[in-house]
Amino acid sequence: MKLKKLPYDLTVCKVADIRAVDLNMEFYFIGRTDEEISLVCRTEDAPESTTAREDGWKAFRVQGILDFSLVGILSELTGVLAKNGIGIFAVSTYNTDYILVKAENFDRAADALSEAGYAVA
Repeated sequence: MKLKKLPYDLTVCKVADIRAVDLNMEFYFIGRTDEEISLVCRTEDAPESTTAREDGWKAFRVQGILDFSLVGILSELTGVLAKNGIGIFAVSTYNTDYILVKAENFDRAADALSEAGYAVA
């Protein structure tokens, strides 16, 4: 399986109002529940009016479109990282999965995933 290193710094945050989010950004993910509105975006695109914010994330994208019948992909990836003491924040879209790790762990995560047989580029 191929993993692509995304070239930008990411922020994970909460916003009180969806209108604070610029929907014209090139890369973002919004999750809304009855308790919160979460946003993952490039750090430079994070809204000023967040209610909570954590900068310093980097991401890997699972390359290709994942069929819904595939089982355990995220589990296997996160298992490798957990064995190496690396915490994650995962985001799934219709097509694929993204694994975010803190920037200080990014190179170590790439090495661990490569050693586990993943093609990381």
